[in-house]
Amino acid sequence: MTSLNLHGIRFAFGTLTALPVRVSRWDRGAARAGMLCAPLAGLAVGLLAAVPGVLLLLGGSGPLTAAVASAALPAALTRGLHLDGLADTADGLGSAKPAEDALRIMKQSDIGPFGVITLVLVLLAQVAALFELYGRGWADGALGTVAAAVTARLALTLASRRDVPPARPEGLGAAVAGTVPPLRALAVCCAVVLCCAGAGALLGGYGAALHHALAASAGLVAAQLMLGHCVRRFGGVTGDVFGALEETAATAALVALSLG
Repeated sequence: MTSLNLHGIRFAFGTLTALPVRVSRWDRGAARAGMLCAPLAGLAVGLLAAVPGVLLLLGGSGPLTAAVASAALPAALTRGLHLDGLADTADGLGSAKPAEDALRIMKQSDIGPFGVITLVLVLLAQVAALFELYGRGWADGALGTVAAAVTARLALTLASRRDVPPARPEGLGAAVAGTVPPLRALAVCCAVVLCCAGAGALLGGYGAALHHALAASAGLVAAQLMLGHCVRRFGGVTGDVFGALEETAATAALVALSLG
């Protein structure tokens, strides 16, 4: 079990980040453990993304510069993989073609108009939300960055549960789809939301705890709505859909945190 957990952590970091971690096992057991450990990869990405934002803000820059830095670093830490998946999924959904043709469009290397528009709007929303958070103080901005990154990877854990089929027989989506037992996914979900609430409590008491728990929940709900639509539209999930779910959850969580 300890060995499998270690392989799972390597799987999560090796597939969900660009950090120099080698995936040592590529089987269903390692994929299941990896998707259960996905929020840990989000925690690492969030902490690293918060550092430049906090340093810039404390160094005298405005909250906009800090927001741009914290929004840009996650893309660098994933080599733009999730943003690329978001753009491809937007092109597939926007094509209004049958599932097979839409999946073929998503595999093409170019980005269509739907993908470009979606990328611009999502990144603008993330920067605008982080601008609001950093405007309240470095702690709000840092915690928002971390909470959004963890929530985003938690959405992938939920999308890997056993009742979600793959849309293709190959690729990352097929490797992880249907690997996570629903009860384990629910347990990880509850643990992460409680951790977000606890971090919020340290920042601002019970009100902030509730705010962060609701923001994480909002991110997960948005990702689940996207997941349901993609499964109906494509017949299952792909690696691109996982990227779209990650960006959807992160954006929704940030927007929710910026409110109130």
